[in-house]
Amino acid sequence: MKGIGFLKVLAGGLVAYELLNLMNTGNKAVLRPPGAADEDEFLALCVRCGKCIQACPYHSVQMGNEQLGLGIGTPYIHARENPCRLCADFPCVQVCPTEALSNVSDVYDVEMGSAVIDQEACIAYQGTRCEVCYRECPLIDEAIQLNIYIKPDDPTHAVFAPIINKQKCVGCGICEERCVVDHPVAIRVKPREIKGLF
Repeated sequence: MKGIGFLKVLAGGLVAYELLNLMNTGNKAVLRPPGAADEDEFLALCVRCGKCIQACPYHSVQMGNEQLGLGIGTPYIHARENPCRLCADFPCVQVCPTEALSNVSDVYDVEMGSAVIDQEACIAYQGTRCEVCYRECPLIDEAIQLNIYIKPDDPTHAVFAPIINKQKCVGCGICEERCVVDHPVAIRVKPREIKGLF
């Protein structure tokens, strides 16, 4: 009986250890809300209070769970489902009690990440006229611009190819949500921590 009790305590300890790991392990591939500190610092500062989630008027900020491979209770944004709308007053940042979200006074301070276009999936690059990501971008002609050129194999038609200015793109994800292409989405936002990979 003593051996069974010991095993139960040991199993309980292992479960608690794994739970703590899940709560404190971040994921640098996740899109954090505006003003998020670098991932390691963010995880240290965020107290999982949920105030930013409650403050978001568009319900864009969600709470992380163990299935997502990010710290349990930490805020994140799933751009394809519900991107950041870049509120004028950034209520998510204003309510953060620990400065896990901070230093955002206007849209150019956001720096959540940067959009990346899959040119093979993008119908605009294939010659179909589509300007959805360009037209929906809150920083039109800054973050997303159009490269207009004659289609090489068809001199009577033009290609209106979107291009990303990584210095201007703030990573809100509106372009990703509005993209008309699926499986795969032709434009995705990559968080700033992995910018060097694209």
